[in-house]
Amino acid sequence: MAVKPNLALIPSGVKASTVYSVLPSDGVGDFDFSRSGSATRINKDGLIETVASNVPRLNYPLIDGVVQGCPSLLLEPSRTNLIPQSETFLAGWSKINGVVVSDEKEISPDGTLNASKLVFDGTNNGRIERAISGLTQGADYTVSVYARVASGTQEVIFGSFEEAPFTLTTEWQRLTRTQAENDTVAYPRLRCNDAATIEIYGFQLEQGYPTSYIKTQGSIVTRLADSCNQTPPSGIIGQTEGTVYFELNNVKDKDIPEISIDDNSNNNRIVVYREAINKYWGIFTSSSGSGSLTNSTTTGDNGKFAISYSSSNFSLYRNGVEIVTHSGSLPISLTNIRLNGRATNDQYGSKEYSNLKIYNTRLSNSELQALTS
Repeated sequence: MAVKPNLALIPSGVKASTVYSVLPSDGVGDFDFSRSGSATRINKDGLIETVASNVPRLNYPLIDGVVQGCPSLLLEPSRTNLIPQSETFLAGWSKINGVVVSDEKEISPDGTLNASKLVFDGTNNGRIERAISGLTQGADYTVSVYARVASGTQEVIFGSFEEAPFTLTTEWQRLTRTQAENDTVAYPRLRCNDAATIEIYGFQLEQGYPTSYIKTQGSIVTRLADSCNQTPPSGIIGQTEGTVYFELNNVKDKDIPEISIDDNSNNNRIVVYREAINKYWGIFTSSSGSGSLTNSTTTGDNGKFAISYSSSNFSLYRNGVEIVTHSGSLPISLTNIRLNGRATNDQYGSKEYSNLKIYNTRLSNSELQALTS
């Protein structure tokens, strides 16, 4: 991982025992990364790009079709695109009320000629849709598609069981709609009540919140989970005190660790996590299998964080403010940093890391405030 974090972020007078990059660029890494199978990312040119098995995904922020800022390491759980043909719409899709489909007529968000064109004649409730069976009734599903209008702006209605209006422009944007399905069959659809020419690419239906695009070509496809962890050299992770600083973006999860300092098991660990319902941040500790936790009342998805520990005292800072103090027994034999999941039962949410530092001392409160501001 040749790309290193910005050391200027370390406050004056504070020295990290070790600084680890979470932005791999040349395959030589500070962290062990694995994923069986390919996956997609947004590359430095703002295009959807497929990367090979076991290649980390550096995902670039895209705003109004333009890359803005530096990349982050994207980590996601396993997901399945339930739509068996995500990029062509002639076969298997219903074309209703005056809509005509032409496949592979436009340049798509991946930079090739594989986007489809939909021509609506102005008939009310013109649409394309496809029945997808085998869903779990009552569970949350997300339908998504990339879309733009040939000129000007255009309102469309998009969704499945529940639909919502979206305003298209000439820039590609990803429309997403998450809802609890009321049946075992879903009808992903895009509707337009006006005469308009609309381009689309990459239809996806997945259980849960939206994740990165999964291409299908005739059958459903599952993207397997990313795994990222590291066992630093002996002495780097302090056994009686320490601090881990990290930056998070685009957090999407359900009661699952964002970062874990552990002994390569679930018996001894210090965990920072975000609670799913209220989005509260918290600290969980387990010592010899006996666990305890403390939640904050602070919500939010992104930020600069530092988890600091010594003896039986634990503290979590976010964006310059202490949001959790936790008391519990200090876990023993801490040897490993895990950026997603657990040592066993490896399920976790989606997130992007852009920085990480390890200190083998418990930084002072003023240092933690400065570090995370």
